[in-house]
Amino acid sequence: MDIQQLRDALTQSDSSVRLKAVLAAGTHPDDAALDVLVAQCSHEPDFYVRDMLTWAITRLPRDITIPTVRAELASPIPQARSQALHTLSKIRVPEAWPWIFPHMLRDDDDEVVRVAWRLAVAIVPEGSEPELADVLVSQFDRGNMEVKTSLARALASLAAWYTPALDLVDAATRSGDLGVRIHATATRAIIHDPEIGFAGVFAEAKRSLGG
Repeated sequence: MDIQQLRDALTQSDSSVRLKAVLAAGTHPDDAALDVLVAQCSHEPDFYVRDMLTWAITRLPRDITIPTVRAELASPIPQARSQALHTLSKIRVPEAWPWIFPHMLRDDDDEVVRVAWRLAVAIVPEGSEPELADVLVSQFDRGNMEVKTSLARALASLAAWYTPALDLVDAATRSGDLGVRIHATATRAIIHDPEIGFAGVFAEAKRSLGG
């Protein structure tokens, strides 16, 4: 498949056609396809095609993919930013820390910020854990249950090896803001037992705190 064929396939309304085209692009990597693949990430509506796009991009040389993907972090399109973050997590780019911290951990878009939290915990440099923990706990009571779960899981992952994060979560359970107290209390529960479901402990925290 040449580049024009790839472009044409990605305009098709049938997601299976787009999926097959991206699979072909990843199976037979061509540097010239990078811009087309990255551009598609910003507006591709199908989850499976987006996931395949990330895979296809990671099949290309790092020296060209990383600068191109990094540029998408500044896109005004939220999906472009979230896909760029996801791709960086798959490429494993520790140098991405200053590209995302702290602004992308407070992004206005909930999907972007969820991916940013996960990536930040994975690549935080030694010595920057306190700053990361501070930013994460500042986001307590943000968003819907999916967003709250993502933040709690990010903090649980961080606390698994950076124990002072638990102290910050404990402090948040005494916040004057009821929503923060509830979220922090539920987060503390999954830090102690990562196997339990967050929605259940959140509901319990809400009942016990009178939320």
